[in-house]
Amino acid sequence: MRIAITGRTGQVATALLERAPLRGATLLPVGRPEFDLAAPGDAVSVFAALEPDVIVSAGAHTAVDKAEGEPDLAFAVNAGGAGAVAEAASALGVPIIHLSTDYVFDGSKTTPWREDDPTGPLGVYGASKLAGERAVLAASDDSVVLRVSWVYAPFGSNFVRTMLRLAETRDRVGVVADQIGAPTSAHDIADGILTIAGDLLERPADRSSRGLFHMPASGPDASWADFAEAIFAGLSRRGGRAPVVDRITTADYPTPARRPMYSRLAGDKLAALHAVALPDWRTSLEHVLDRSIGPRA
Repeated sequence: MRIAITGRTGQVATALLERAPLRGATLLPVGRPEFDLAAPGDAVSVFAALEPDVIVSAGAHTAVDKAEGEPDLAFAVNAGGAGAVAEAASALGVPIIHLSTDYVFDGSKTTPWREDDPTGPLGVYGASKLAGERAVLAASDDSVVLRVSWVYAPFGSNFVRTMLRLAETRDRVGVVADQIGAPTSAHDIADGILTIAGDLLERPADRSSRGLFHMPASGPDASWADFAEAIFAGLSRRGGRAPVVDRITTADYPTPARRPMYSRLAGDKLAALHAVALPDWRTSLEHVLDRSIGPRA
């Protein structure tokens, strides 16, 4: 299976580069300068040259706060670029898997969000990703849109790496405790994508396996403060210096972009139609800490 992927330096793309060979797949990264999501040009020719069986659209403008000050760029990449990739996939007759976000919701629920719940993004990033979802689904009827949340990995820019860096110099760290979601390992997302890609190729005429899906980690709801405490507990088990987490509110930590207060996603549709259910985020966090710090003492 040949998989072309945009966003070749991102967390999910990097994880896919590690996981794909283990599943007998070949990953074909696509990115600048050959292909720019902000100005995609002749996307069909770019992807045709790679002869992919599946295209994964993982590239995005993911700087949530920065997007508030550059909405045109965010929409160009997250909506226009995603749509161009989907149009290329459709022209080539190959399925596309597109990654989206929990930030398409306003966070007003207190139970996990389902695929048919009304959207209501609170900022430019969420709005641009929602526009990208719609562009992909409109361009290709052989598409899967996967909403994921709170992605982390032993590489890239993410919450786990930030907390580990802060732990080196701080005795206490203030972390927001009133935003709730599900931390999700990039490697778990990569494994899920590979399963779905194979499923799409095996069932080319099955329209029920296409469309919009949520792909959350299993395990309990978590706040950012809960996540930080789990990271520091894992650090302590590995002989590291663990700061105390001061549980603060969103109001105590203002940011340019508003975040949804509750953005946990329900994954039962994906489990039913693709047999994909991601592991407990606490278990996956241990694997990431093993790589980042070393095994437990």
